[in-house]
Amino acid sequence: MKPIREIAETLGVTEEYLHYYGKYTAKLDLGLLQATASRPPGKLILVTAVTPTSHGEGKTVVSIGLAQGLARTGRKAVVTLREPSLGPVFGIKGGATGGGASQVIPPQMINLHFNGDFHAVSSAHNLLAALLDAHIHHGNALGIDVDNIYWPRALDMNDRALRDVIVGLGGKNNGVPRETGFVITAASEIMAILALSNGREDLRKRLGEIVVGLSLDGKPIRAADLNATGAMMVLLNEAIMPNLVQTSEHVPAFVHAGPFANIAHGTSSVLSQRMGLQLADWVVNETGFAADLGAEKYFDLVMPASGLKPSVVVLIASLRAIEAQGGFANIDRHLSNLAQFGVPVVVAINRFAADSAEQIAAVKGHCRQLGVEAVEADVFARGGDGGRELADAVVEAASGESHAKALYNHDLTLEAKIERVARAIYGAAGVYFESGTRKKLRQYEGMGYAGLPVCIAKTQSSLSDNPKLMGAPSGFTMTVTDVHLSAGAGFIVVIAGNMLRMPGLGKAPQAFQMDVTGEGEIVGLQ
Repeated sequence: MKPIREIAETLGVTEEYLHYYGKYTAKLDLGLLQATASRPPGKLILVTAVTPTSHGEGKTVVSIGLAQGLARTGRKAVVTLREPSLGPVFGIKGGATGGGASQVIPPQMINLHFNGDFHAVSSAHNLLAALLDAHIHHGNALGIDVDNIYWPRALDMNDRALRDVIVGLGGKNNGVPRETGFVITAASEIMAILALSNGREDLRKRLGEIVVGLSLDGKPIRAADLNATGAMMVLLNEAIMPNLVQTSEHVPAFVHAGPFANIAHGTSSVLSQRMGLQLADWVVNETGFAADLGAEKYFDLVMPASGLKPSVVVLIASLRAIEAQGGFANIDRHLSNLAQFGVPVVVAINRFAADSAEQIAAVKGHCRQLGVEAVEADVFARGGDGGRELADAVVEAASGESHAKALYNHDLTLEAKIERVARAIYGAAGVYFESGTRKKLRQYEGMGYAGLPVCIAKTQSSLSDNPKLMGAPSGFTMTVTDVHLSAGAGFIVVIAGNMLRMPGLGKAPQAFQMDVTGEGEIVGLQ
């Protein structure tokens, strides 16, 4: 690793904008945005994927390898990634820093407690929950309806036992008994707010707009009503600054914020992307899971809120994912879906060691028949050298002006927006709304939130809301089981199927493999 000061120098970032967190990582002062505002912006490359297997198909490793490939071909590039959550790190997925010759480093630091950001989000979230319960305990001057409280608590760990809990037991001194629960920190509205904010004042405004519940007369109770905004700002004061690290080939990497794509909007912070675009010619930005999740939410939630428009999309496919989905139907559906957003697409075939040249040639030929270029990305084994061809293909595809567009207009009803995504992206024939969900949607519209986009939380294992439906299912009915208002983040969370906002650990999680040697070296973190 090079000292982080040297990595910053490659971007023209001077000492005054660096807040050091050790020798190899730093936070970037938000004043850097104003200092570089006059520079012509670079181009944004959006990275997504086909429907993945349970092990993932390498979006992070290919994003890093592509940035390194751009650098190897003489282009000034950065990669923007999300911060890993401890839940998946100790669960089935493991770490999220890439691998082989295409990693962000130092991996242990990034995967564990990275610069305190997740801790800050959890603390701000739970502070608001504590202030809410304290307000009720001390007389409830706002007249909060304890049967209509929306705000849960948060924890950055997969812990199914906390999905539904009762608080306030043990007598009057312990508060008012009520049902509540926990969400994983990556699903916290505060994580989404942190990722979508354009600066401290925007963060303050969004935090204040969080709706924690309803009053007895049906009016929304906001965080600002509880005088919680300033204290939450204190906890998030450093977390809002993007983190600068480096790849294994010393390409600058911004790793900041960590919303999941299956239960939140699934991409790195707007601030990190905006900084990257003002400091480099190319920004490679990863979005979570497949194009029906991370990419759709980028075009329909992030892009309208931020004004950041991708110039090209990279759709990652692997031979094992194609095989798991029963052939090419899945990649075909993702390509046709992405065409609706008006941005050129390049397919990156993430090469695994056992893949044959004949198999890769077959994928290339199939994509060529669809009028899409497919390029082999051998970035795990070869790093930037293995990403050169992909880099050239992406630059050529992005040569024109961006015509990126959202899937739907925000003046549609909330129900119509849900149906639009379900039909146009997932392939559903229709949507079934379980009891009470339509009433909640109408209630949100009556409260003035009809113009918000929808963030559909569903399985990542299928284009549908049923994880067992492989390929490119169609004709099914998507079931909406619940909806939640995220007024500060600026969207409505729609729960489809059995999707949970607090995952659980498996029988043999990654945690079983981890330990620390007598010399203090961490082992087993993958």
